[in-house]
Amino acid sequence: MCINQPSNLNTGRMQSITNPQVGTVAPDFTTQNTTGKTVHLKDFRGKKLVLYFYPKDDTPGCTVESCGLRDQYQKIRELGAEVLGVSVDSVESHQKFTEKFHLPFQLLADTDKSITKAYGVLNDKSNMARRVTFLIDEHGKILKTFQTVKPDQHPQEILDALKGKL
Repeated sequence: MCINQPSNLNTGRMQSITNPQVGTVAPDFTTQNTTGKTVHLKDFRGKKLVLYFYPKDDTPGCTVESCGLRDQYQKIRELGAEVLGVSVDSVESHQKFTEKFHLPFQLLADTDKSITKAYGVLNDKSNMARRVTFLIDEHGKILKTFQTVKPDQHPQEILDALKGKL
């Protein structure tokens, strides 16, 4: 995995890394998706992107959030956005999670934690991603950050943001 990370981030302490701010360019990345295909952030230029980070595949909160996004996926797409989920789980774990819950969007394997570090969402204690979502515009800039995510309410928050209500 490779990541283009702004040089002003403090990478010495994972939890102290600042999230990319609204209006700034989202950190680019290269990683593998659910099927093992190489994916880059730049592949999604021209579309809005819901980039959601979650701790672990097939755990209660992560399942609620992912299935909620699955259930709203068509509406999200109709609003001109794509969904990508990111956790530190492996491609194989993502494949099982996707198949079990019929997730229609890609999950990205951040096994080296470079993406979670670049986005400032790696939890020091658990060594997993915190539950944070970035809404990225068509030009790769951060439109909105959701720092406090309630898994059961988050899909509606995403729809409201895409509709310009938040």
